[in-house]
Amino acid sequence: MSDVRHVLVLPDREAAEEAAEAVAERFGIDEEPRVVRDALAGEDDAEDVQWLVVLRDQDELLDPAELDAFAEEWDGWREEP
Repeated sequence: MSDVRHVLVLPDREAAEEAAEAVAERFGIDEEPRVVRDALAGEDDAEDVQWLVVLRDQDELLDPAELDAFAEEWDGWREEP
């Protein structure tokens, strides 16, 4: 069993929180996704942050292509591990 994590990068907190709720419903995830604030390196402005939705996929059941399409619905993307 591995400890695979998927990270969806979203433009703002509202999108991240909504996506975290929706991803759990759409993909049947048991463990609640974590929403994390990520300040961009070298940026002092509080507006220059990204919000991450971290999904744990220990059984490797989530399809990266489906997660890519899902993240795009929220104007975001999935980071490659």
